[in-house]
Amino acid sequence: MMRTGIFFLLFLWSVAFVLTGCYGEKSDKENPVRSDLPNIVLIVTDDHGTGDMGCYGNQAVKTPNLDYLASEGVRFNRAHCTSASCSASRSVILTGLYNHATGHYGHAHHFNHFSTFDHVFSLPVLLEDLAGYHTGRIGKYHLAPEQVYHFQEVMQANQRNTVAMADSCIGFIQENRDHPFFLYFCTSDPHRSGAINDQALAPDAFGNVEGGYDGVEETYFTTEDVVVPPYLPESKACREELAQYYQSVARVDYGLGKLFGHLKDAGVWENSVIIYISDNGIAFPGAKTTIYQPGINLPCLVKNAGGTNKGTVTNAMINWADLTPTLLDVAGVLPQAEEKLRERYEPEKENRYTIVNESFHGHSFVPVLENPEIEGWDETYASHTFHEITMYYPMRTVIAGRYKLIWNMAWQLPYPSSTDLWASSTYQVALKSGTGMYAGRSIEDYVCRTKFELYDLENDPWETRNLAGNPAFSEEMEKLKKKLYTFQERTNDPWIVKWEYE
Repeated sequence: MMRTGIFFLLFLWSVAFVLTGCYGEKSDKENPVRSDLPNIVLIVTDDHGTGDMGCYGNQAVKTPNLDYLASEGVRFNRAHCTSASCSASRSVILTGLYNHATGHYGHAHHFNHFSTFDHVFSLPVLLEDLAGYHTGRIGKYHLAPEQVYHFQEVMQANQRNTVAMADSCIGFIQENRDHPFFLYFCTSDPHRSGAINDQALAPDAFGNVEGGYDGVEETYFTTEDVVVPPYLPESKACREELAQYYQSVARVDYGLGKLFGHLKDAGVWENSVIIYISDNGIAFPGAKTTIYQPGINLPCLVKNAGGTNKGTVTNAMINWADLTPTLLDVAGVLPQAEEKLRERYEPEKENRYTIVNESFHGHSFVPVLENPEIEGWDETYASHTFHEITMYYPMRTVIAGRYKLIWNMAWQLPYPSSTDLWASSTYQVALKSGTGMYAGRSIEDYVCRTKFELYDLENDPWETRNLAGNPAFSEEMEKLKKKLYTFQERTNDPWIVKWEYE
């Protein structure tokens, strides 16, 4: 009888436990997940320029799958990264904060050792904590520390084989068919190879291997196939490297077609927001590591959940600091995320040297996705300090309408080159040609810059005519300087002190 009583009590306890578990108070992470939340797929390629896709007007390079994504969503003509350096740019993408305020001033890997402050919240952490998303990443990471940029699941595959990457994501996608997920999909193509002289790894400068990669149908290009843009020099060396670059771009595109197929097979394509961007511009001198337009004006394709505004184009100006607040807005938790940031903001400790983040630096561009013809989105900013640790050259930029102002804070120094861009045959041939020119500007002007550079992007889209010393533009100069100063105040930029000395 006693035994029966014990079993009965245990039964009552278990019922109470189940009922409490079902109906009692729960933590945020235990709250039922809204089934109407869209999945989010953020694709970030490495060093892909805007002009190097069919949907952006380059019919020489083959990008049918990216062109399809553009037809399924909104194509941005005036999207920008905020720092033309892989690691620094990625920190902005996943925090909504400029890297001058997070401490991620340059590359995270090896001896560079730049890292985001521990108190910063990142997109994957906020999506998991506030909206219950399952988060997963694959491919290039290039960030630190892991606890700030934490993903629940990390898939593995060759980062230059987007087919293998896509296939590695099948399990994650299938397992989350009935649960909102955030997939961060980052290729190492079309970055220059880190093993240019290692024939076993990379016979050419852009990671293309003899015989191709498993499962990839490679597309090959000749020097006659490519289109040399005005910011690059016309030379055999440049054409050879562009042909290799195009092959790398086409490989990315082929694998993305496989990824799109996996999303459709799982039945989640329609209810997914899919964004395609690059971290910075093409890996040639004059683009990557600079904040000239080829370095920061980048591709951005956004497919809305439900397929609204298919095949539309917008000239609204956005930048990568806008991505995190936009995706939190898509998930319906932007106000809660902003509140979490404010909780870590301590006004009594505020001073101009303290890095605090009261809110995101970027803004949600959901209104643009809802109305691509929206007006008023006509201003953006860039902030670059390092690429490699040997490349200190802080620059701040504002683009307002047609005018762009660059402030070169270390203008007394020669402009530094990254190791891979310096070694490129395109640049070496230009240096040894004896002309003293690199495309539309002299090599001297490229290396020895003035304190301020002012360009009229409408009449001079390749930034070859510096108007900073022209008295006719002095009023425009002063207006843009004030905008830069206000931007630095708003985003807690330590380099704001450079207005007062040096």
